[in-house]
Amino acid sequence: MTIQTVTIPALLGGSFSAYLAAPSTQPRAGIVLIQEVLGVNAIMRQTADDYAKAGYLVLVPDLYWRLEPGVQLDPEDKDDWAKAFELLKAFDVDSGVEDLKASLSFLRQYPSSTGKVGSLGFCLGGKLAYFMATRSDADANVSYYGVEIDQNLAEATKIQKPLILHMAGNDEYVSPSAQATIQQGLKDNPLVTIYRYEGMSHGFSRVGSSAYRKEAAELARDRTLAFLKQHLG
Repeated sequence: MTIQTVTIPALLGGSFSAYLAAPSTQPRAGIVLIQEVLGVNAIMRQTADDYAKAGYLVLVPDLYWRLEPGVQLDPEDKDDWAKAFELLKAFDVDSGVEDLKASLSFLRQYPSSTGKVGSLGFCLGGKLAYFMATRSDADANVSYYGVEIDQNLAEATKIQKPLILHMAGNDEYVSPSAQATIQQGLKDNPLVTIYRYEGMSHGFSRVGSSAYRKEAAELARDRTLAFLKQHLG
């Protein structure tokens, strides 16, 4: 596996950096890995490395670059969480989706890429993975505990490629009524698969943090890898 930082031209002008983990196997399908509210921190890099070890070319774009490039926050630090929520308030989702589309194009054109690229995101990234399903031509999309999806179901008619939603049963940021709204709104879409993890809190797959729950995280990862293999190869 090789690791490097790459620069991606933004569709709206400017450029941003991204962490790229490449497996030793070739050719490779790609994953645009979408950050939590905590930025491209050690946890996101470790997650990228894990998917690269599974054979995928993994790119983690710095989506906060317009606000503050290079943000890396610690999920165990209260002050870092306060900063994360400040950044989230200032973050422009539409620009973020455009940056993800640029990241998708970058991976598709990358040497040794098969051209098949999906997205996979957590928390804020889970919401953005949903938008990648509704607003981009990514080949497959995976959302972990995506926030505010219930408020954006009008876009669901635009989903053209397979989407998984991993939902935490006791998610403190996605209420039971919001989860019911999502399930009701998407139940008739054959492209969407929803998995609910009863008793789990937000962040249950955040490896190396106090929120991590091994059994649920491993089940979700197994489902994700099977889904990616089916749709990306």
